[in-house]
Amino acid sequence: MVITKESNVDVLIIGAGPAGYMLANWLARTGVTNVRIIDKRSTEIFTGQADGLQCRTLEIFQSFGFADRALKEANHMLEICFWEPDKDGVIHRSGRMPDTIIGISRFQQMVIHQGRIEAWFTDAIKKWSSGKLAVERPVLPETLAIDESKVDDPEAYPVSVNLRHLKKDNALPEQFGSKISNGLFRAYDDAGDYKGDANDELETVHAKYVVGTDGAHSWTRRQIGIELEGEATDYIWGVLDAVPITNFPDIRLRCSIHSQDSGSIMIIPRENGLVRLYCQLKEAPRDEGDGSATARRMDRSKITPEFILNTAKKIFAPYTLEVTDIKWYTGYQIGQRVAKQFQKSNRVFVGGDATHTHSPKAGQGMNTSMCDTFNLGWKLAHVIKGLADPSILTTYEQERRQVARDLINFDYKFSRLFSGKPKSKDSDEGVSLEEFKKFFEKGNEFASGTIVDYDGSMLINKPKGVSASNSGHEELYLNPLAKGCPIGRRFDQAQVVMQSDCRPYYLNDMMLSDGRWRVVYFAGDIKRQTKLYDFMLKFGNYLDGKDTFVKRYTPATAQLDSVIEILLVHASERVSVEWDEFPTAFRIRDHKERMNYWKIFADDDSYHEGHGHAYNNYGVDPLFGAFVVVRPDGHVADVQELTTQGIDNIDKFFSAFMLPQTPSWTSHGGYIPSTEPEPEWYGEQDYGKPLLAV
Repeated sequence: MVITKESNVDVLIIGAGPAGYMLANWLARTGVTNVRIIDKRSTEIFTGQADGLQCRTLEIFQSFGFADRALKEANHMLEICFWEPDKDGVIHRSGRMPDTIIGISRFQQMVIHQGRIEAWFTDAIKKWSSGKLAVERPVLPETLAIDESKVDDPEAYPVSVNLRHLKKDNALPEQFGSKISNGLFRAYDDAGDYKGDANDELETVHAKYVVGTDGAHSWTRRQIGIELEGEATDYIWGVLDAVPITNFPDIRLRCSIHSQDSGSIMIIPRENGLVRLYCQLKEAPRDEGDGSATARRMDRSKITPEFILNTAKKIFAPYTLEVTDIKWYTGYQIGQRVAKQFQKSNRVFVGGDATHTHSPKAGQGMNTSMCDTFNLGWKLAHVIKGLADPSILTTYEQERRQVARDLINFDYKFSRLFSGKPKSKDSDEGVSLEEFKKFFEKGNEFASGTIVDYDGSMLINKPKGVSASNSGHEELYLNPLAKGCPIGRRFDQAQVVMQSDCRPYYLNDMMLSDGRWRVVYFAGDIKRQTKLYDFMLKFGNYLDGKDTFVKRYTPATAQLDSVIEILLVHASERVSVEWDEFPTAFRIRDHKERMNYWKIFADDDSYHEGHGHAYNNYGVDPLFGAFVVVRPDGHVADVQELTTQGIDNIDKFFSAFMLPQTPSWTSHGGYIPSTEPEPEWYGEQDYGKPLLAV
């Protein structure tokens, strides 16, 4: 092999699916642009593949600024109906329930094809990287090597990856054996199927970090010797996206249909009149082969839209079903597996489908995959930018592998309940449909992604081993000062009112995913409680000092609040407190003396949106207040009391992993501006929040 060029990058991302896009977006958003993202396919996915967007994923999209595109383009899922055989074996509607648990999030589950989601990411990446970062296609990784002698040097590039820039004719095919777009090629995706030629360009990339988001058959995972644990089942399912022609009354609702003898179907109503049918293929074609252990796998060459449709018709009977405008189809064999490790040498990581495989009917694959790299991205950015010790990267595997294991346990039971034959009047054998409905209702909370609970670590201030199971309802780790803020879970959403202009906001919308830590200072009823007012003045004086946990970790040329931001939420009536009563530390000015008006809020009535009752939602007593420390990914890291000891404890928390910087002071206590062009943050753009300018 003749290498034509070499390059150094901070992060090489292998695989441009939703997990890879999420990571690239995070890095671009935090100003890390010496990044490459490659994919062996020649084109993006425009139809098919994953389709469900859960509540937590939509909250994350909101934090990146493009949830509105989902709200406009996606189909909203509001109700699910259950259909099962009656005493004569004829399917009938046996119940219905909200598709999303009421009150769990301001967003409800939506569906739209993966190509649109990747398009939203593409636009965001282009914006935040100023066009520097884009997917390179078709590029095939061929070898990966880690120089173990360099892995402890934060400035080194210890991972070397040889890349082959393929000609279009040698790229991964977009479909398998049909003129209709399909995902069957993914069932046996293997880099060994693709051969280069003498005209291909060869390159060696030296990377500080490599992240493999390259799917269930991950090349990256195999290169670093990580195995999957788990098993496959005999259940084979077909998926068909088309416009239905039917007399079935609930075709525009999410439906679970268990037939007596023909299998089961999950109906997912899609955008633009489409419907996705997840259809159990009880008479699925199998590859008999030579009798080996793998011989009973699904024969993908015999999975066709007609085969899936004919099976669906039997399940729908006595209702009729035809389809038109078929957009995509695939077949898959259910298996539940999780990777034994998520990293090698803290330099090569895997995420998404490369670390967990399961059935797609609960809408978990793409959502969990994106949340994997949402967890990893800000940590990589902190380390690359010299803000935090590399040891924080060890928390990625600790946190996300537990989520993957919980997902596998959930999916194991869900897929068997969904795939099993229902009990009949003649036999008690089979699946209890009442049990299935109860499990589905309980599982909705887990599936939403809002109850992920990270265990104790340097980034989560609670003892190890006390997290509630993400798929259960065990006791949470709560601080009595903020009972609605379980440490380890995502910071919930509540409406507050801006002190400066009385505009109502969800507090989370003032905590965008831009790489910053937040200390939410619930100051309490400062107007009626003298001790709380006095503490506010005291805390303000502390923040104005030179040696604070805010200034110690902020680089010299960065905005004062670009690493750790303080947001004040008081519980007094907004009009009872004058603007200049708040210490200047909460009304900071930049190097041009422009004031930031977007850091002080009241838990009070708004003129048009009512009262958000934020203190009640967060479980904070207005008589005592609290500090809540929130990570850049929105998870609660710590809760402390409003005392000098509480401030010291927060300082101690950050000192365990953040790296002190060297500040340069100006007369107003801010930082000398960088020679780089300043971010356009002033005013309403991005809610008045500066970029992480380091």
